[in-house]
Amino acid sequence: MLANIKKMNYDKEKWIYENDQVNRIRYVLGTKGKKTLLCFGINPSTAEPNNLDNTLKFVERLSITNDFDSWIMINVYPQRTTDPNNIHKKIDNNIHERNLNFIKKIISKKETTIWAAWGTLIEKRPYLIDCLIDIYNLSKKYNCKWITIGKLSKNGHPHHPLYINSKEKIKDFNMESYI
Repeated sequence: MLANIKKMNYDKEKWIYENDQVNRIRYVLGTKGKKTLLCFGINPSTAEPNNLDNTLKFVERLSITNDFDSWIMINVYPQRTTDPNNIHKKIDNNIHERNLNFIKKIISKKETTIWAAWGTLIEKRPYLIDCLIDIYNLSKKYNCKWITIGKLSKNGHPHHPLYINSKEKIKDFNMESYI
């Protein structure tokens, strides 16, 4: 049954939104602008255009604080779940490849600053680091700049947006060393 399908009503001049037909996968959510901060988390939750969850409210706020006029949220793995323990046990390569295609579409258009913001959840499934390596390799082709906001975790992971002070400023993030 496709009970999860609902007609989305949002301003397509303001919002960027890409998901699957039954809303179990979200590839892209963000706003349009000239200076966009591309944020990478682990997996999407419930946020939609005009209905941001707390994570994306922080992403929006931290983007503005750091002089960006728009933001886009993409995730290392695009499966929607409110509980990271429910992320697929094994990778679905079809959604991973589609995720990479959306990422390429975004970063190939203009100079891109990418905010590493996945937190310690990168350790949740062994394949997540492989997905991140694919994303990083793609970003190198387009000379993307990687940044983080706030301190790194004790294991060297960039913090999730919910755990960052809203006045924190961006810092360069060495993805080559991190990977």
